[in-house]
Amino acid sequence: MSEIILNVEKLEAWYGDAKVLHGLSFALKKGEVLALIGSNGAGKSTLLKSIVGLLPKKTGTITFNGARTDHLAANDIVAKGVALVPEGRRLFPSLSVEENLILGGQVKRKGPWNLAEIYNLFPILGEKRGVPATSLSGGQQQMVAIGRGLMSNPDLILLDELSLGLAPIVIKDIYALLPKIVGNGVSAILVEQDVNRALASAQHFLCMQEGRISLAGAPKAYSKDQISAAYFGM
Repeated sequence: MSEIILNVEKLEAWYGDAKVLHGLSFALKKGEVLALIGSNGAGKSTLLKSIVGLLPKKTGTITFNGARTDHLAANDIVAKGVALVPEGRRLFPSLSVEENLILGGQVKRKGPWNLAEIYNLFPILGEKRGVPATSLSGGQQQMVAIGRGLMSNPDLILLDELSLGLAPIVIKDIYALLPKIVGNGVSAILVEQDVNRALASAQHFLCMQEGRISLAGAPKAYSKDQISAAYFGM
């Protein structure tokens, strides 16, 4: 049986007084890609922020690589091997492409990813390494965001809205590289509005609705109608 790398039990989370997550429980295996689907406002990004320590107001337990992490600060969780590629990319506009990438490697975790390997994965970034990161196209900025996450040599990478705002050809190119992005036994949680693409890229999925899991399992175990009903609450 594959090793469990992430275990979430009875997770509840708040923004101020507003409760957003309602008792979520699930497990992720080492090397597995988990698709996280659901409409806007379902709580997907809140779940990722809770896992990586960016949402302090929460209850329940989060166990990563066998140790509790729900009480840790975000920088400590990153140092333990969790990386977030955030929705909207969140690059530093005053820094070059290479400087943004170098920031991702500040935790000094050992692993296969370094500047040379990022440039092998995304050759265009090597060509533009010295230019401001936010001057790039949307697709190239997403490559920088992914590269920055990989530079921390994570065991788990959280990909929030990977294709948001990108042209179809760019989305296709990025997804073609997904097996390399999550290679070497890296696990991933993929948030994606394109449900069909998300399900095709993952071994398992969670469908969320109003902060709860409405359906979970292997994509092939359910019909499109069943997944649609869980997505829309029908």
